Amino acid sequence: MDKIKASGVISHRKRQKGLYSPKLSCSYEIKFTKFVIFIMQRKMGITRRMFLTELARRKGFRVENELSDSVTHIVAENNSYLEVLDWLKGQAVGDSSRFELLDISWFTACMEAGRPVDSEMKYRLMEQCQSPLNTPESEVPSCITRKVSQYSCQRKTTLNNYNKKFTDAFEIMAENYEFKENEIFCLEFLRAASLLKYLPFPVTRMKDIQGLPCIGDQVRDVIEEIIEEGESSRVKEVLNDERYKAFKQFTSVFGVGVKTSEKWYRMGLRTVEELKADKTLKLSKMQKAGFLYYEDLVSCVSKAEADAVTLIVKNTVSTFLPDALVTITGGFRRGKKMGHDIDFLITNPGPREDDELLHKVVDLWKKQGLLLYCDIIESTFVEEQLPSRKVDAMDNFQKCFTILKLYQPGVDNSSYNTSKKSDMAEIKDWKAIRVDLVITPFEQYAYALLGWTGSREFGRDLRRYASHERKMILDNHGLYDRRKRIFLKAGSEEEIFAHLGLDYVEPWERNA
Repeated sequence: MDKIKASGVISHRKRQKGLYSPKLSCSYEIKFTKFVIFIMQRKMGITRRMFLTELARRKGFRVENELSDSVTHIVAENNSYLEVLDWLKGQAVGDSSRFELLDISWFTACMEAGRPVDSEMKYRLMEQCQSPLNTPESEVPSCITRKVSQYSCQRKTTLNNYNKKFTDAFEIMAENYEFKENEIFCLEFLRAASLLKYLPFPVTRMKDIQGLPCIGDQVRDVIEEIIEEGESSRVKEVLNDERYKAFKQFTSVFGVGVKTSEKWYRMGLRTVEELKADKTLKLSKMQKAGFLYYEDLVSCVSKAEADAVTLIVKNTVSTFLPDALVTITGGFRRGKKMGHDIDFLITNPGPREDDELLHKVVDLWKKQGLLLYCDIIESTFVEEQLPSRKVDAMDNFQKCFTILKLYQPGVDNSSYNTSKKSDMAEIKDWKAIRVDLVITPFEQYAYALLGWTGSREFGRDLRRYASHERKMILDNHGLYDRRKRIFLKAGSEEEIFAHLGLDYVEPWERNA
């Protein structure tokens, strides 16, 4: 596309002769290279546009004086979606879909934060509904619903959930079907929950979900009843179901899954207290640890605790591999403030490898008194067996499932004489935390990082999209092109999305 000058800034004669070329101010460092902003002068004026341009550049943003192929975000003030489209057509821009068309409020939010903020629907300029959160009740946000993809990997979903009363209900239904090992209905509710988490407005009428994918009859019935009655009788029935309540308790124990829960339920057991009291149960090493540290493990892990564990893991790994990369994955990488465990991906970019790294790490933690439990699963990676056609199969990396002792600040036991018996109960100054470590070869690191970061539904849909839409097979080890019969190399998550022909989705936008 030929470069298009900012309206009113450059004279018509200079535009015709092409005497002007955009130059960024050399005195400002560009911190956010993926964001290239163009500020429309229409209805704004030269002076204000120049002020906003300089402000953004001082904060590290790249702002173009002209609309060119490199521009990613167009910011407008007091202009509707249709007005911006008309302006773009006047500048000979045929395809406006490659730009993010944003209201000035997004720009202001970025300046206040000192960094790019999510271009959520409330900031976007859209046909007939510039701000879905302020849409009059009589209007239907059809301009959003008709564009929603069936794949969560094509939907940018942050932690802002405007439909929690629905998604909570769906997740209860999905969990109940998972306990019953009914995968079809489980997936139906999980996909519906993922979809409603994406919507940038609260659903208040059945008309609001018109045209949306992934809304089956069961899901529709639950939505309708919640809208009309404030709650779902089906969900209420599940929550009161004896089997569901028992399975919910059993599976909260570290190392206990659906099969074991089924066996215990058939034995007549119903609660964790009954499990603890039954001395005839044969428990695995993992399950014994699960009961021993049950109260700690069922409580949530905070972001501060995750940061403290990250420091421990990085310091320990660097003792043996100074150049190793240690990356926190899972929910904490997606921006969550709370979780139930902490996952780390470990790789070494240099030529040096250490097959015994995990063993050395846990041995050191034992000596330091930090290790409460560990189970190392050796790598089962066989290159000849790739690609795996089992979409939801676990990867073949070497892993270590551990429980670490994290000392809590502010608790002092120094005044207690542990060599003597005391009538006073000992103050517990630590908390048991679940920590999973995964070792990956550097050439597979990007694929492993992608697989271990997204929510379960996001990862499942990403693999489904690769298979159904691109004729490729994606797993945590690589991406195989079935047409070309080759594995596609990638050094970053961005490259994987590019291979799949998808817009890159940031980690904090994968909370589907």
